Amino acid sequence: MKKIILIIAIFAFTNNSFAQQQIVGKWLADDGEGITEIYQQDNHFYGKIIWLKKPNDEKEKPFTDTENPDKSKRIQPLLGLVILKGFVYKNNQWENGTIYDPESGKTYTCTIWISDGKLKVRGYWGIFYQTQTWTKTK
Repeated sequence: MKKIILIIAIFAFTNNSFAQQQIVGKWLADDGEGITEIYQQDNHFYGKIIWLKKPNDEKEKPFTDTENPDKSKRIQPLLGLVILKGFVYKNNQWENGTIYDPESGKTYTCTIWISDGKLKVRGYWGIFYQTQTWTKTK
């Protein structure tokens, strides 16, 4: 009986661990303008911009985080910018995180889940929300 309980416990832990890792990888935004790489650090998940369709302005200078409310961060290039922060896996989704929108300089609470192999990214502002669908890339 102890062996069966141990096997069930190992299976449950392994299955949960696999489910958490499904989010890890490179995801193309639904508008096709950028790819965000999601990774795990400690027990949380984060995402940074690793590709932009238009990474540079007309003078070939990298676009920067010009709308950031912290003026000292406005010189940061958008490439490499961490836009997803602090997600934890719970109830078959990634919760308690935030998403940063460099176009507006605003940060929103966010929930992420996988549906039909696509990543659903939902940002909230009050009772309103917007959901994007991202596609896994290689």
